[in-house]
Amino acid sequence: MNYNKAEFCASYGKFSQIPPPERIEIAFAGRSNVGKSTLINKLFNRKSLARVSSVPGKTATINFYGMENIYFVDLPGYGYAKVSKSEKERWSGLIEGYLNSDRDLRLVFLLVDMRHAPSADDLDMINYLIDTELPFVIVLTKADKLKKTEREKRMAAFRTEIPCFDDIHVIPFSSQTFEGVEELRQIIDDIAADDEENF
Repeated sequence: MNYNKAEFCASYGKFSQIPPPERIEIAFAGRSNVGKSTLINKLFNRKSLARVSSVPGKTATINFYGMENIYFVDLPGYGYAKVSKSEKERWSGLIEGYLNSDRDLRLVFLLVDMRHAPSADDLDMINYLIDTELPFVIVLTKADKLKKTEREKRMAAFRTEIPCFDDIHVIPFSSQTFEGVEELRQIIDDIAADDEENF
């Protein structure tokens, strides 16, 4: 797949605005400021395909990016405290509406900051994905910020913090060193190839 050819397609502020699915979809989920936009830009070799903000909670819409036979869906970041209750409800309506809908969602990349224990919202999302049997991969962001021993400690801790951790495909990722980029692309390539074979 030619990752340089990804393009921004549309943003939606309400789930009801999203048109019916036309292609298979891969979604990116995670708490605010975990690095979803940065990850998307690294995957597609672009500096600003997805807008990166230093302010958490900036992605308040569902953003669709297209490449070949796939839509990549950037869900709003969850768990940001400094927004109004009504705004939080709108975001959670967007995320839940999308995940509960009958779309051709093949995979969720769930981003978790490698430096910290998963938040209550992260665990809610992980349990939701397990309960609904939606296929997902956990991407541990900001991997370059940890020294080797700190990293080993966090990986050991995740085994007790995250349910079914040893059964989940987990990929450490760094936007600085490009760690994880090729592994993520390989997963996307496999999904795209599967879709073409079944077409």
